[in-house]
Amino acid sequence: MENKLVFRRLTESDYNTICEWWKWWRWPVMPKESLPDNGKSGFIVEKNNIPIVCCFLFITNSNWAKLEWVVSNPKYKEKDRKQAIETLITNVEIVCKSMGIKHMFSFDCSCACNN
Repeated sequence: MENKLVFRRLTESDYNTICEWWKWWRWPVMPKESLPDNGKSGFIVEKNNIPIVCCFLFITNSNWAKLEWVVSNPKYKEKDRKQAIETLITNVEIVCKSMGIKHMFSFDCSCACNN
């Protein structure tokens, strides 16, 4: 599997890596409890065990799902970076279809509700 893009589910150990990426990109670091399944309901693409890009999938109680917090490894500079992103999204679509989800969407902004 050397030099091949590999799509897989997030694991508990991925969270710290993703937090470092968020910090580098100057994004807010999302606490685990704000992410689906405490940060494990998402996917990552890697090559040669180097993580490249990831996302989180928020499943709703309808046939819609929300793909969010797509973030990439800022140190990964290989030419297949764009292909890794496409691999991530294409495979998440396949997962959604297998779950009966008909629509996947994403927002490009974030906001917080203060009570």
